[in-house]
Amino acid sequence: QQQNLPPSERLKVATIFSYAVNEGESDSSEYSNGMGSLGEENSESTAKLDANSQEFLESAIKDYNEMFNTTYDASNNKFQNYYKDVSIRMKNKEIDVLIVVNMFLTGFDATTLNTLWVDKNLRMHGLIQAFSRTNRILNSVKTFGNIVCFRDLSYRVDEAVALFGDKDAQGIVLCPTFEQIFNGYVDDKGIERCGYSDLVNELMEKYPLQGFNIVGEENQKKFISLFSNILRLRNMLKAFDQFEGNEIIKERDMQDYLGHYQDLHEEWKRKEQKGEIANITDDVVFEMELVRQVEVNIDYILMLVEQYHSRHCKDKNVLASIRLMVDASPQLRSKKKLIEGFIAQLNENELGKLVDSEGNITVYDSNGNKVSIVDCWSEYVEQKYNHDLAQFVQSEGLNDALTRKFMEKSFSAGEVSELGTDINDLMPRMSRFGAAAKARAEKKSRIVESMRNMFNEFVGLIGFSQYDSQKD
Repeated sequence: QQQNLPPSERLKVATIFSYAVNEGESDSSEYSNGMGSLGEENSESTAKLDANSQEFLESAIKDYNEMFNTTYDASNNKFQNYYKDVSIRMKNKEIDVLIVVNMFLTGFDATTLNTLWVDKNLRMHGLIQAFSRTNRILNSVKTFGNIVCFRDLSYRVDEAVALFGDKDAQGIVLCPTFEQIFNGYVDDKGIERCGYSDLVNELMEKYPLQGFNIVGEENQKKFISLFSNILRLRNMLKAFDQFEGNEIIKERDMQDYLGHYQDLHEEWKRKEQKGEIANITDDVVFEMELVRQVEVNIDYILMLVEQYHSRHCKDKNVLASIRLMVDASPQLRSKKKLIEGFIAQLNENELGKLVDSEGNITVYDSNGNKVSIVDCWSEYVEQKYNHDLAQFVQSEGLNDALTRKFMEKSFSAGEVSELGTDINDLMPRMSRFGAAAKARAEKKSRIVESMRNMFNEFVGLIGFSQYDSQKD
């Protein structure tokens, strides 16, 4: 399957192992000491590997070097560097699957690891140590680890949890089953936990998308709480293969609900900023990290735009899908006007187009060169940014060069900062005293807000390096 995929889409797989005293022995041998011990990791020496193991490791490292443009080998003086490089790339999520033999299972922490495949008769502290590699909580998206066992270790898991926890620890350590999360269950303390299916049915019954409108703060709280619970359970269910095809709610409807959910999030944030409510987290919890997990990126939106464009800009279903996805995305909502403006430009036929005999549309620039939708988008974004920035500079009477430099610096740093004198320097001269002081403060506040809005709209689309922002 992987060989049929383009190189950029293939999983990046690596392996690492070294000599251990059980070389050639089973994990049920004396080495395991009856306790499923993992033994001592050896990240420095491969000298005692047998010929077959040495040859296989050399071949694996050769593939690794081609994948990451490195020069490691299985010799003693370079193996430790290979070990360190694998460790760093695992933590940075550059490796998708790492195959190990008694390595990276003790003392290695990477909160981004989410799945551990086990083909070893682990027991007691060895089992707990290995399972703990993936059970590091990262955020609300990763609240548990996924363990896939090729051997039946259920009794040994219960045994280890009971030994190192207490009689009630199993309900805390182990995630509920798919059936429990999907259909609901009663936990160890006798509390009834609603299942995903019941919550989704309640959502569609109480808050139908047709004519969606929630009036009143209390009703909004109930919707937010219900949908947040659905997002949490949906996140857990995605770890199970059985969930695919059993989502109940259609993807298009899910995007619609996500859009309404974020509308309420923005409305409540505005209320908090105006002082109408003390703190939104005191009343409701918005699972924005889970929302970001299911969002689409600009590349996917551009693919849909290309699909819309190839159908002569007449497929209203594609256009509706684009709008739903943009509304549902925390990152793309601020770019909504930009995306809509680009689509409108295609509709207005400002770009040269040629329709072939099969009805497919090819786009050409003003010089007659064939261009892609992505190229058109990049050109549109650059032109729109320069136009909006020039208009902003003129309307506020700002120093053009300093304002452009400040925005470049902001894109490079990833934020619009008010620290230092940069903003004061680009503003027109105004008195800091008397009645003019208030007007100056209001103008500065307006300038900062406008720059942040512009930053949010173009961040990730306009690229400036650290060198570009500092070379002047």
